[in-house]
Amino acid sequence: MRLLIALLLPCLTFFMLGRPLAGAATLIMQCTVIGWVPGALWALHTVNQHKTEQELEGAVSRSYMRRRSRVI
Repeated sequence: MRLLIALLLPCLTFFMLGRPLAGAATLIMQCTVIGWVPGALWALHTVNQHKTEQELEGAVSRSYMRRRSRVI
């Protein structure tokens, strides 16, 4: 769903991810038709990066919990 929003409304993607300055910059880029494509690509990259960060946090926390359970 975020990928679709990133393509259609790139500025909304940044606001949803808690990056208001990037959202404002993308909104200014969206005001021109030429800026829409770079804004959408930037939003897609950010969504993929956010997804990867969440997966890494989950893997690290699972690894930490396994290590703690062995100690106890």
